[in-house]
Amino acid sequence: MAILPPSFLTFKAKKLNLYKITITVILSTISYLAGFQNFRGSISIDTTPSSSNTVFRCAPADHKTTKLDFGAHHFALIPPSPVAREHHFPPCDPKYSEYTPCEDAKRSLRFDRRRLIYRERHCPESHEILKCRVPAPHGYKVPFKWPESRESAWYANVPHKDLTVEKKNQNWVRVQGERLRFPGGGTMFPRGADAYIDDIGKLINLKDGSIRTAIDTGCGLTCNETQELNNYFHLMNLPPVASWGAYLLSRNILTVSFAPRDTHVSQVQFALERGVPALIGILASIRLPYPSRSFDMAHCSRCLIPWGQYDGQYLIEIDRILRPGGYWILSGPPVNWETHWRGWNRTREDLQAEQSQIERVAKSLCWRKLVQRKDIAIWQKPTNHVHCKANRRVFKRPLFCNSQNPDMAWYTKMETCLTPLPEVAGIGDIAGGQLAKWPERLEAIPSRISGGSLEGVTANNFVENSRLWKKRVAYYKNVDFQLAKTGRYRNLLDMNAHLGGFAAALVDDPVWVMNVVPVQAKMNTLGVIFQRGLIGTYQNWCEAMSTYPRTYDFVHADSLFSLYKNRCDNGRHSARDG
Repeated sequence: MAILPPSFLTFKAKKLNLYKITITVILSTISYLAGFQNFRGSISIDTTPSSSNTVFRCAPADHKTTKLDFGAHHFALIPPSPVAREHHFPPCDPKYSEYTPCEDAKRSLRFDRRRLIYRERHCPESHEILKCRVPAPHGYKVPFKWPESRESAWYANVPHKDLTVEKKNQNWVRVQGERLRFPGGGTMFPRGADAYIDDIGKLINLKDGSIRTAIDTGCGLTCNETQELNNYFHLMNLPPVASWGAYLLSRNILTVSFAPRDTHVSQVQFALERGVPALIGILASIRLPYPSRSFDMAHCSRCLIPWGQYDGQYLIEIDRILRPGGYWILSGPPVNWETHWRGWNRTREDLQAEQSQIERVAKSLCWRKLVQRKDIAIWQKPTNHVHCKANRRVFKRPLFCNSQNPDMAWYTKMETCLTPLPEVAGIGDIAGGQLAKWPERLEAIPSRISGGSLEGVTANNFVENSRLWKKRVAYYKNVDFQLAKTGRYRNLLDMNAHLGGFAAALVDDPVWVMNVVPVQAKMNTLGVIFQRGLIGTYQNWCEAMSTYPRTYDFVHADSLFSLYKNRCDNGRHSARDG
């Protein structure tokens, strides 16, 4: 009997084990596939190496056991096609980096050029709206913090050198490397805006808190209809690039500056970049977007608005928005024409006639000329209309208005009638009630509320609203640490301001808030906001706002979307970066 060598036996054993392993794998695979077909479930296979060789017995079959369900119960929605998933607006072409839909310089040329009406708001039709996101200009940087922004801005953010060339001798604005510098000079204040304001402060009291809200009556694009647009530089006001308003802020006087969107320079854009309140606007044929009795002071420095023309319509509009006892300040032509007429390239007779015309209109409005000293003249509106109604026997025009709501000012045509002040009991009373001085004015009950002008709003409602917004703003600051960080934000927008509680709660922060009262709101509360010593404007949010892209650092909207639900035509929406 032959004896097999040990190596042969080892080989045979290994071969037998290989057969067993192969058969086991085949049977396991068949079993797995059969089970998969029965359960229609999914079993994940762990492909990572196992460190355990323990074998587990299969449990005996128990037909009373609940049948396991291996089916999926959380189904993902079938993803829509790439086109359907496109829910965001694409970026606009870079050429639209300063696009203002309702004041587009090219589109405006279609409209009436008489009295520069074409420079007013003319929003695009549905088919003209750009449905894209306005891009920032190349090299855009976060603006400087206040108060540094009052003197400096990044040139890349507002890349315009026109004023640095045209007004280089007037100390308006300079380019220094990557920065625009605003020394605070100007045509009518070569010593700077601060010194100019000091001169005004010697004539009326700017320190006792009686003057809180002011309007810089923008630029005189409504000047002579024969004025060529390419001479427009010489007509610019906002004096200059809102320096007047910028330096009044240190005196606790909050100023709204306005000027039209022009083809040469961006005065409003400069102002906003500096952190100064401003809007695109013009005195042409429609009312300014403010209620009656809004401002404590109005100002025009070399704005060249034809105040005496068109039956005094522009001064009549200033009278409407001035509070009783408010001031109108005029510097530049024709004031002190006897000294400057040669430099203004106008005749003595022409300038004298213009000044006489302004004086005549002011008297017809019952304004009192307080003072004229050198280049500054100041008039004051009466505190009531007791005498003014009596002297209509002398001044046949303007008559008192008796039809339009004096607070209505959204595409509302200006009139040549005088807005009557509220009735008073005695000749020494102030129409509409005495305003508290700043800062008490902020929390004092506005006379529009105490007098019952706003139906359903009581003094208690006002106090509770103020208390509520202090709590809400404190919560906002806990959620948004940037809002709590001093200097991070400067320009704020409240899209549905109601009584101005949001802005009032932030009054101690180095910010300003543009309080918007939508024209669709149930109550017109903008007059209350101004009586509190805050600023604001009207707006229809189905249209673009009269401002430049990137105006605001923080946008607040309370109950706005419910207000506008199903109100706007889908075609009227346009996407813009704030």
